[in-house]
Amino acid sequence: MTYQWDFGPILQYWSLFRIGLEYTLGFTLASAIVGMVAGLLLTLARRSGWKILSIPAGAVVEIFRCTPALVQLVWCYYALPVVLGLSLPPATAALLALSLYGAAFYSEIFRAGLDSIDRGQWDAAAALGMTPFTMMRRIILPQALRRMTAPLVSQVVLQLKNTSLISVVTVPDLVYQGQMVASATYKPLEVYTTIAIIYFLILFPMTQGARLLERRRHG
Repeated sequence: MTYQWDFGPILQYWSLFRIGLEYTLGFTLASAIVGMVAGLLLTLARRSGWKILSIPAGAVVEIFRCTPALVQLVWCYYALPVVLGLSLPPATAALLALSLYGAAFYSEIFRAGLDSIDRGQWDAAAALGMTPFTMMRRIILPQALRRMTAPLVSQVVLQLKNTSLISVVTVPDLVYQGQMVASATYKPLEVYTTIAIIYFLILFPMTQGARLLERRRHG
């Protein structure tokens, strides 16, 4: 038998898809901002030269880089509250897991960007008597950020893809709302096709933008 596609019932639940999309974009933005800030702090700690900072920061980066995002998400939601003896709402656990996972990769992007700056720039700034903070703010970071823009955009794309996992802990994102619609309409093929199209319409321009930035950097 040939499957008869019918998107009509799906359109009746468009408001749920809209709510799910708002959650998805909101979590992407929040986890990207928190992840970048945490990633920069981890990078600075690793480069500080103080083992009391560099060793724990390096361990955090490796742990979160080398374990799956889904495992981290489930652990933050189910295990972390047991360890800390407190209750974590699903949204809080999801944001924590996504932010820490992203922070590990943002940290590597920041590290590579800083390492790409010629050593002479660092020595010249030091010779002018600049403090490490002033050196980083006025000389190093402006140059490094231009080189890191494309990788950072690519990582944000991955952050957006990873938000599809938060439905596991009942955060009402796009995938979670899709599950609800599929249960109500018995049209899972149409539902997940719709979700795929929505993700593509958001992610394709972002990936093309990242490629354009990369070409300009090398151009």
